[in-house]
Formats: sequence, C-alpha cells, structure tokens
Amino acid sequence: MSSSVEANLPPTNEGYGTHEYWEQRYANEADGRTFDWFLSPTYLLPLFDELTSISTSDVKGKGKGKDTRILTLGCGNSALGEVLYDNGWEDIVNIDYSKIVIDQMKERHSIARPKMEWLEMDILGLGFDDESFDMVVDKGTMDAMLTTKGDPWNPDEKDIRTCTQEVTEAIRVLRRQPGSKFVYFTFGQPHFRKRYMENRPGFKLSHREIGPPEGFAYFMYILEYVGEGEQ
Repeated sequence: MSSSVEANLPPTNEGYGTHEYWEQRYANEADGRTFDWFLSPTYLLPLFDELTSISTSDVKGKGKGKDTRILTLGCGNSALGEVLYDNGWEDIVNIDYSKIVIDQMKERHSIARPKMEWLEMDILGLGFDDESFDMVVDKGTMDAMLTTKGDPWNPDEKDIRTCTQEVTEAIRVLRRQPGSKFVYFTFGQPHFRKRYMENRPGFKLSHREIGPPEGFAYFMYILEYVGEGEQ
C-alpha cells in the first residue's frame, strides 16, 4: 500500500461510514486521481456487456444495450463512469453525498464526457422520479455503510434500516420493464448481504462469485425486475 493511500485511511473502520471522512479524503486527493474498490472497471466491462445485452424478450430493446440509462450510487472518484462512457454507455448519472468529489469529477469529465452527469445526493433519499433508470449500480457503497462496530452475523438495527432503505430507493427508481436491475458489487458473502435485497415483490435476486481465479473472491448481486406478482 502506498504512503499516499495510507495517509488517507481513517483511524478506525467506522470512519468509512461518515460523511466527514470522505469530504476530508477527497479534499486531500484534489489532484485528479481515481480510486476503485475491489475489481477494476476494465475487468467489469464484460459483465456490463452481459448485464445490458438486448434480450429477445424485450422487443423494443428499450433501456438495453448501450442505451441503458445507468445510475451509480456513491460514485466517489471511481473510474467506473468514465470507462463505461468510453465504451459506449453514455447515459450515466453518478451521485455521491460528497460535494467535494462531485465538483472534482464534474471538472474532470465536463469536456471529454459531456453527456455524463454528476450530482450531489444522498442515496437514502434519491431526488429522482419513480422508474427513471434501467440499471442502478452500487460498487462498494453499501460496504462502507456496514463498517460500524458490531457482529456482522447480527448487524445493528440502524445498519439494517440504512442498507434496506438504499435498496428500496434503488428499486423505486428502476423502470418496471424486463431487464431493469439493481447491481451490487461487493466482497460481502451471501449470508451477510442477501438479507438487504430479499423479498422484494416483482424482483428476483441472484448472485455469483466474480474475480480472477487466483485473486480474492468478490460477489455480484443482481436484483432484477421480473414483473408484478413475481419473485
């Protein structure tokens, strides 16, 4: 780990769940750098091809392929948005509750990627109408909210409410059409994470292990709209 990364680590893991920590961290990183948790965006590109492929069941092809309207939750200074944009997905909205990082990312991308949006927003209260997006993506944001002290097998009630609310808001803004989905990338194993996404009427939950065979195991959870009355 580089000294610059070490310098920006919180004194305890609980710091990852605070707004103050992220504002200070991004203020210290005001040099145009990017940082990605878990797998690199380039590694994830084949998965996004798969996740947004035009299905034969969707005769209009709306909201699929490179026309998919994507919302990323807690974007930080990740390169995910720019990598997706440069590979054809241009209808992307990135949100974060850090004004500092949103301003940085706006400046970084306004000329080269003019169609991509950056908004300061709390993921627990999304300022979008119902059914506004085809895909909502979380790459490690929920993990940051789960860094409070306690037993991971029996999380704090506040953490349960917070993570459940994130998913509730994410699926609220998903269009009710085949292929719409909430996608969550994490190191969290199913017995620790499924509870926040299960039992959502009209949505089907699946997951798979991802990552290179010789590397650390990560997981991709997909909560996909399958129709009212289905689950």
